[in-house]
Amino acid sequence: MLLYIIRHAWAGQHDDPEWPDDSLRPLTSEGRERFAKLVKLLVERGFSPRIVATSPLVRCRQTAEIVVAHAPGEPRLVELPALAPGSDLASLLAWTDEAAGERDEVAWVGHAPDVSYLAAALVGGSGGGIRFAKGGVAAIQFDGPPEPGQGELRWLATAKLLGC
Repeated sequence: MLLYIIRHAWAGQHDDPEWPDDSLRPLTSEGRERFAKLVKLLVERGFSPRIVATSPLVRCRQTAEIVVAHAPGEPRLVELPALAPGSDLASLLAWTDEAAGERDEVAWVGHAPDVSYLAAALVGGSGGGIRFAKGGVAAIQFDGPPEPGQGELRWLATAKLLGC
């Protein structure tokens, strides 16, 4: 299985009085455009999730919708509370094992610092993290279902790296 871990794209400022409920803070228009460019470049290079699970917060949902709009094969979008801030790795792994089934490419869209810790735990880190820029996408390969410490980081792409 190939698991993509995605940090949400560029959103409005945290603590902006316009968004007193942080769960409703949306992506900026520039964030949408920049992330769409990133996804299109990744699709050209084989990025093809079949299921995209997202945190229920608006900025993650909008990021996931961009992935679904540009990825081939009409991936299924699923809102997953386990991806909300404070992500629950055990629940994410159980859901992925059950929901993904035979699908070979799944994406999780979440928040920092959670995505850093999730990725590190899956590739064998203990207490460490992998730095995710906004809109960053990591690809972690597993020989079977994803399990902590059993993944191999294949790549980590950022908008800056790809010139977006």
